[in-house]
Amino acid sequence: MHDLRAGVSSGMMAARFHNALVDGIVRVAEAVGQPQVALSGGCFQNRLLLERSARRLRRAGFDLLLHRQVPPNDGGISLGQVAVAAARAGKR
Repeated sequence: MHDLRAGVSSGMMAARFHNALVDGIVRVAEAVGQPQVALSGGCFQNRLLLERSARRLRRAGFDLLLHRQVPPNDGGISLGQVAVAAARAGKR
């Protein structure tokens, strides 16, 4: 709200928002302390968030797990649900 009242541009506010998210992602990864970090979920369809997070995490020494063949959003969830259903059906 301070930025709005101060007349900060929407682009600058958006950049600050994304940078704050990236900072939070890196801090959580550091707090957890595992060597690998998986970036998944619909928010990582946002290319800016994905690229900035990946760059910062790699710089911090983390190995990244990223989607390549399956989308990080509902399409990936649907594929997982089909895989579980197929596995359960195969046990019957």
